[in-house]
Amino acid sequence: MTTVLVATEKPFDPQAVDGIRAIVEEAGFTFDLLEKYTDPAQLMAAAAQADALIVRSDKVTAALLDAAPNLKIVVRAGAGYDTIDLAACTAHSVVVENTPGQNADAVAELAIAMMLYQARGHFDGGTGTELKGKTLGIHAFGNVGSRVAHLAKGFGMTVYAFDPFLADDTIEAAGVIPVHSVEELYSACQYVSLHIPATPRTIGSINYGLLSRMPGKPVLVNTARGEVIDETDLLKMFAENPFFQYISDIAPGCKAQLIETYPDRCFFTPKKMGAQTLEANVNAGLAAAEQIVQFFTAGDTRFQVNR
Repeated sequence: MTTVLVATEKPFDPQAVDGIRAIVEEAGFTFDLLEKYTDPAQLMAAAAQADALIVRSDKVTAALLDAAPNLKIVVRAGAGYDTIDLAACTAHSVVVENTPGQNADAVAELAIAMMLYQARGHFDGGTGTELKGKTLGIHAFGNVGSRVAHLAKGFGMTVYAFDPFLADDTIEAAGVIPVHSVEELYSACQYVSLHIPATPRTIGSINYGLLSRMPGKPVLVNTARGEVIDETDLLKMFAENPFFQYISDIAPGCKAQLIETYPDRCFFTPKKMGAQTLEANVNAGLAAAEQIVQFFTAGDTRFQVNR
């Protein structure tokens, strides 16, 4: 019988787990659950008999794949999949899928919430600023970026977007101004919200050369991946521009230094929490379960990312 393992160091909401279980068992599959594990060995042991694996930000390594000889599919309940060794999965003939868009509203709302928190001086009772009338650049206009743009327009922000994979008319249809280079985006916008994945091309790409182009009192918002930031250049930007601010859902390696030196100009969530809503948990978890059922019953691989 096909066994589906949900393995999450950071657990799903119980409602999501119940929904995943129902989908899996209705399909006639066996449901297995591993939550809050503290050692990769626990994951390897749990995956030994699994045919399918649902994870969140958990690491899927070559060693794990070696320990799970029956594994045929891994679904990341979320959009980013940089914690999964795609090459190793391909070598083991394991399909990797994600669930794009299922967490998008949660992440977008967090991005706006962090902007508001920073603009209002961390709610310290002092005089802050408004988002209305400010310029916002969306760096990658995908599921999350487009939703951030929608919410920002509701606050009266002027929104620009750069996405080399989209035609201008697609961006314009959302009431957003397309630009054709990252340099143009950063030069035009006081706020920039990052929605790029961590790839060999993007890692460390957000550097001083880009950030120094931002006008006014620049604010960089990161709900994407920490690796895309060049931290040496980030520190340089803080030191050279007394108005620069950085708010992020991913704490940088230099977090302690930034908080000590520039406490009013940075904010970091306690841990990555962009997808930490009940709705996002349920949406992504159920989508992952449905995709696994469709994979085994109909050979559906439309969300495969390691082709």
